[in-house]
Amino acid sequence: MNDSATRAAVVGALDGGQASMTFAEAITLFPPAHYNTKPTNVPYSFWHLLEHIRITARDILDYVDSTEYRELAWPGDYWPASDAVTDEAGWNATIEAIYKTQADLRALANNPKRDLSGLARHASGNESHTLLRQILVVVDHNAYHTGEFAILRQVMDFWPETHES
Repeated sequence: MNDSATRAAVVGALDGGQASMTFAEAITLFPPAHYNTKPTNVPYSFWHLLEHIRITARDILDYVDSTEYRELAWPGDYWPASDAVTDEAGWNATIEAIYKTQADLRALANNPKRDLSGLARHASGNESHTLLRQILVVVDHNAYHTGEFAILRQVMDFWPETHES
C-alpha cells in the first residue's frame, strides 16, 4: 500500500462509520436532561463517558506531538470526578474538544512530513509507539466507547422516537 493510501485509510478509520456507528450519530439529539444520568449499574454518567473519550484522545495526541506532554495517572486522570456534573455549555465544550482533537489527529495522519511509522515524540524508547499505532489506539478507544454510549442510550431508552434500532 502506498503512503497516500495508508494515510487515507487512517483518516477513514478516524472518521469512523465504516463498521460502526459514528460519534456524531451516537450523540445526536441526546436529551439534555440526561447529561448527568448514570445508567443502572454504571458508575459514570453519559457526560463522564464523553469526557473520558475527550481526555484519552487528547492525552494520546499530546503524547504523539506535544513538546509539553505530561503523563496522566491511570485511571484517575482519565475520568472526571464521580460527582462532577455538567450543563449544556459543558456538554457542548466536551463535544467540540473531541472534534478538535479528531481534526488534529486527521491533520497529523495527512501530513506527508510526518512518518506514520516514526516514533511518537514521547515514546521513550518503546519501539512500538509509532504515530500510526497511537492514532489506531484512539480509533479503537473511540469506537469502543461510542458503541458503549449508544448501547447505554438504548438500555435507558434515550433515543428519539424516530431512531431506528
